[in-house]
Order: sequence, then structure tokens, then C-alpha cells
Amino acid sequence: MKYFTFTEFERSATATRYAIDNTLPDKLKGNVAALVDNVLDPLREAWGRPITVTSGYRCPQLNKLVGGAATSQHTKGEAADITTGNKANNRRLFQKLIDMGLPFDQAINENGFSWIHISHRADGNNRGQTLAL
Repeated sequence: MKYFTFTEFERSATATRYAIDNTLPDKLKGNVAALVDNVLDPLREAWGRPITVTSGYRCPQLNKLVGGAATSQHTKGEAADITTGNKANNRRLFQKLIDMGLPFDQAINENGFSWIHISHRADGNNRGQTLAL
């Protein structure tokens, strides 16, 4: 984990606002590390500029509060919502992710590239799905 930290994956304004403990359980740290090592760090290295995690790990209580799916990979430490800070660069970053052939499970263009959802299955069974919501 060269460019990202566990603390970034725990950070949540919603959790803070509602006094929810969103501490990443030790048993899920390997999943976050796999996402970072296999997808996010290589993508950040190729991008050459910062990428911000806007939503990483979500404890079940936080996930429910934000309307996440009960089976969300965020609750397993296998997903992150990321941004470069603007839609145009998010679009470029999304394409770079695809062009690099990184082993992601899902890459989702969220709300016209307002952010990108990226997931990686710790078991290695990654589907390489690209979607737009």
C-alpha cells in the first residue's frame, strides 16, 4: 500500500455526523490491501497525480444509513469510490483503468463520472465489469 492508507478507507463524514464507529476490522484489512495493491496503487502510479477515496470501507450500520446494498463490497473492504476532483479527469481515469487491464471486479461510472466505484474481489474471481449508473 504505497499511495493509500487504511485510515482513508475508514473516513466517513456520515459516520462522524452520526457517531458511527467505522473502524476497519483487522480481518478485512487483507481485502483492502488487495484492492490497493492490485488496482488502486498501480492506477495511481500510472495516473501520476493524487486520487481521493471518497468512500471505502463501510460498516453495516453506515452502509445501511447511506442506502448501500446489503451485499455491497464496501462492507467487505473490497470497494472504493474514488475521484480525481472533476468529471473530465474521472472519465480519463476510468478509461486508463480499462486500458491498463487491471484486475478489477467492477468499475462503475457513477452519476456522469461524478466519481468512480472500483472493486476487487479478494478471492481473485474478478469479473472486469464496466457499468454506468
